[in-house]
Amino acid sequence: MINNDNYMNFIADPKFPEGNRDEDLYFLFQDKMILIKEDMGKVFIPTFKDVKNLIDGLEIMYHLGKINEIHCFCGEVSSCVKVAGELKFIALRQGTAIIDKDIVPICGRAAQIIHFHKTNKFCGVCGGENDFVGYEFAMKCKKCGYMSYPQVCPAIIVGITKGDKILLANNKNFPEGLHSNVAGFVDVNETLEECVKREVLEEVNIKVKNIKYFSSQPWPYPNSIMIGFTAEYESGDIKVDGEEILHADWYSKDNLPILPDKNTIARKIIDELLNKIVRHVEPKN
Repeated sequence: MINNDNYMNFIADPKFPEGNRDEDLYFLFQDKMILIKEDMGKVFIPTFKDVKNLIDGLEIMYHLGKINEIHCFCGEVSSCVKVAGELKFIALRQGTAIIDKDIVPICGRAAQIIHFHKTNKFCGVCGGENDFVGYEFAMKCKKCGYMSYPQVCPAIIVGITKGDKILLANNKNFPEGLHSNVAGFVDVNETLEECVKREVLEEVNIKVKNIKYFSSQPWPYPNSIMIGFTAEYESGDIKVDGEEILHADWYSKDNLPILPDKNTIARKIIDELLNKIVRHVEPKN
């Protein structure tokens, strides 16, 4: 395991340390809501000092690892527990937009570990009861010994350009008016590039070319990773599937709909493509 503070601020480690320290961070959830602390207009992940009265009543608790030598834990709070004062539960999506950017990835990790525990209480092979193994993030069946690990479901997201315009679509699950890139889950035995072609064709009825990798972003809603691409229009006319995509069109930089938050990979792809379009159309001196 690489343990270099200049290389990685967060080091994953499921093994519990001895004792608790007031500065240790606790990523606590209740019905998919994350617990935060509001102080002087700022939002923080609570420390052990803030939540010590809740610890004994946790339904689930894991040690996630350390960030800059501060231990990080995650847990599930019973739905009957109420918090007050500076503490409150908010939606994870809302939290990732206002919590310190260095802490956001740990919020996602915590959410996925909690989801893993809640969906793997029993063995998928024999139905026996699972136990957390302790030395790695895995569950082991008490009966047959089968090991289960956190499942990550890969999905592609692709920004598509046609000349000086970008394709943006409104998904049925989006807020009214919000448009983003085409996205979808990778199918069995499918390459990422094949998935890009299939999803675009299925959702908006066009073919694309020059598919290029952009970047990736963990997407803990509840257990995905978004793998970003850019592509160029090849052929076809937009025709939405009417099931996932309700509306799609080509947009210029001066006529954009409501876009995703700036901390999402979707927005980063959109901004990068719009910047390239601007540079391309600027007149040369």
